[in-house]
Amino acid sequence: MITAQQPVRSGFGAASTAEEVIEGIGLAGKVAVVTGGYSGIGRETVRVLRAAGAEVVVPARSVERAEAALRGVAGVEVEPMDLMDPASVDAFAARFLASGHPLHLLVNSAGIMATPLARDARGHEAQFATNHLGHFRLTSRLWPALAAARGARVVAVSSRGIRFSPVVFEDLHFEHRAYEPFAAYGQSKTANSLFAVELDRRGRAEGVRAFAVHPGTIVDTGLARHLSTEVIRAAGALDDEGRPVRDPARQLKNAAQGAATGVWCATSPRLDGLGGVYCENCDISPLVAPADEAAWRAGAEIPGVLDYAVDPAAAARLWEVSERLIA
Repeated sequence: MITAQQPVRSGFGAASTAEEVIEGIGLAGKVAVVTGGYSGIGRETVRVLRAAGAEVVVPARSVERAEAALRGVAGVEVEPMDLMDPASVDAFAARFLASGHPLHLLVNSAGIMATPLARDARGHEAQFATNHLGHFRLTSRLWPALAAARGARVVAVSSRGIRFSPVVFEDLHFEHRAYEPFAAYGQSKTANSLFAVELDRRGRAEGVRAFAVHPGTIVDTGLARHLSTEVIRAAGALDDEGRPVRDPARQLKNAAQGAATGVWCATSPRLDGLGGVYCENCDISPLVAPADEAAWRAGAEIPGVLDYAVDPAAAARLWEVSERLIA
């Protein structure tokens, strides 16, 4: 049975930081892989996991860029990997498996947002290919190491962008409909959430639990590079001087606050025995009530997740489709 989408009263909230949620938790002897771990919330995730004692590996398209960004975080291993390139993902996974290490924590944090239409070498739409299929392939290839950990957690960084679109199975890659950057982004973020639901169902017998997270809105991480200043300001994320607005109650967070929910999902004993849920503000999100859905979609500060993003039937269907797409 999928864990109910009901808050557990974690004691943390929207303003909590990654350092606060991991306080007192030791990760010595644990191994973590964090995609996107050299910028924004990914870098903060790496920093606090490493400070807690974990061995951390960061796969990156540009090893030089990642190493430069992580220069202040001692002891992090950087490996080459491109989520859009299946051979690159396979090569990274093969190297990791050859090390013989179990994998205790996999944080799938890398992503792109609202990009112009692009496709990978197989013709898959780029946001779906990067945000979902690349991480699906990586997790699948790393499965032996996750199972060997005898208690692994996988964190899929989703987003409240799920409001822009469910997974449109009839046209995943915008071959028969007009391309809309945010619809493509929303589909990929819904896919991230559904991935966690089905991964948890398949993995729990081997001790692998999965969680999807909404980190909040952090506009100075590079994720919004394809958005105009006018669009970001209209969303309330920039002030009149062009500076990022920080207001955790409105989901406008800094990197330390944005990384907190993912770190909480990856490490909190409060989640032992749980999984397959969408989380925000360092707690499990409730389902959005039908009466609140219109306001939630319009941006009202109502915590919650839409039912189509945690639907077990859609999650199982997406898994089967994804297996065919990466074959």
